[in-house]
Amino acid sequence: MTNEPTVETREERPYAAIPITAPLREWDRVNALVPEVYTWLRDRGVPPAGPLFYRYWTVDPRGDISLEVGVPVGAPVTGDGRVIAGVIPGGRYATLLHAGHPDRLLESLTALEKWGPAQGLRWDNRHEDGHEVWGGRFEFYLSDPAVQPDMDKWSIEIAYRLAGDA
Repeated sequence: MTNEPTVETREERPYAAIPITAPLREWDRVNALVPEVYTWLRDRGVPPAGPLFYRYWTVDPRGDISLEVGVPVGAPVTGDGRVIAGVIPGGRYATLLHAGHPDRLLESLTALEKWGPAQGLRWDNRHEDGHEVWGGRFEFYLSDPAVQPDMDKWSIEIAYRLAGDA
């Protein structure tokens, strides 16, 4: 971590993404979607309007994680089946900046997850069929690997949408 968590209000933003479900042991399949999303945008002449993100929908206790690998865009796009159009919901978010390798992200996630309830905050999530379903749980990858190839120097913003903003 490089800072204390904060709460901020964000506007709704459109995005293009590829959904996937995978356990952590197969995370290479998730990361492999990053260039595919950027290629899809480039082939359609759609410039990115923000950093790459992972949007987490469910984290299954058995290990499967349902998420989207996406990129904000300036205006809504039409998906093609493989790539979907979505919206980063507007509202209040608890955020925390993680500095360092993504493999150590769990430390920052844990810190934010403890901080929120200690502040009386509730996450925009619910439990459904044994799954925790999130309305807005994001990791924004602020570092461009082409500019900063040393993953130990990366910056990743964690953002959890707060309940009551749905």
